[in-house]
Amino acid sequence: MTSAPRLLFPIPQPTVPVAGEDAVFPVHRIYCIGRNYAAHAREMGSDPMRESPFFFQKPADAVQVVMPGTVADHPYPTLTSNYHYEVELVAAIGAGGRNIPVDQALTHVFGYAVGLDMTRRDLQRAMGDIKKPWEIGKAFDRSAPIGPLHPVSQVGHLAAGAITLAVNGEVKQASTLDQMTWKLAEQIANLSQAFTLLPGDLIFTGTPENVGPVVPGDLITAHIDGLPDLSLRITDRV
Repeated sequence: MTSAPRLLFPIPQPTVPVAGEDAVFPVHRIYCIGRNYAAHAREMGSDPMRESPFFFQKPADAVQVVMPGTVADHPYPTLTSNYHYEVELVAAIGAGGRNIPVDQALTHVFGYAVGLDMTRRDLQRAMGDIKKPWEIGKAFDRSAPIGPLHPVSQVGHLAAGAITLAVNGEVKQASTLDQMTWKLAEQIANLSQAFTLLPGDLIFTGTPENVGPVVPGDLITAHIDGLPDLSLRITDRV
């Protein structure tokens, strides 16, 4: 009997805690939709009425778990001098599939969390200007801070509440979830045409307008109605 191949070295499994449970959610992939609030699309120089949805990915180990009631240290990353916040509702996929119909898409959602799509904006823009991939601006260490997941059984489906972000107590982003250009069910249906969605996938569902820079010392507070706030302190580079 042939034994299973031996792993040369262990690879940590990124996880996100589940609120009210001793279980954790293993992260498979992180999908992010771009320019999914009309005003944000406009501030990025795009016309939201003409643009089909588009997605990019972050590595699973980009997650930085931030527990409620704490302020997590978040080091200012290398290579950038224009580091931006983007508050987003995160949906966690609990049941996978391909070609998922819109009217069945929400049955695939396990739960929700507050997340941040942190962005090295200068690098993202530089790559966009020369029509090269965005990964260096979006897919780096700790670029996906996230709070605990709250199961649908606890919070229902979050579709219309406030989504805000403050820096040092001053509100910078303020909108509502119903302002998404592509609703979550549509995002899931669209993604599942291109990829087989699997349990463990996270979907960052887009950010409202007024994204902007932070510097070491700044305190970020991200809020979505129905979920606990997420707080980060930007620290010096490591």
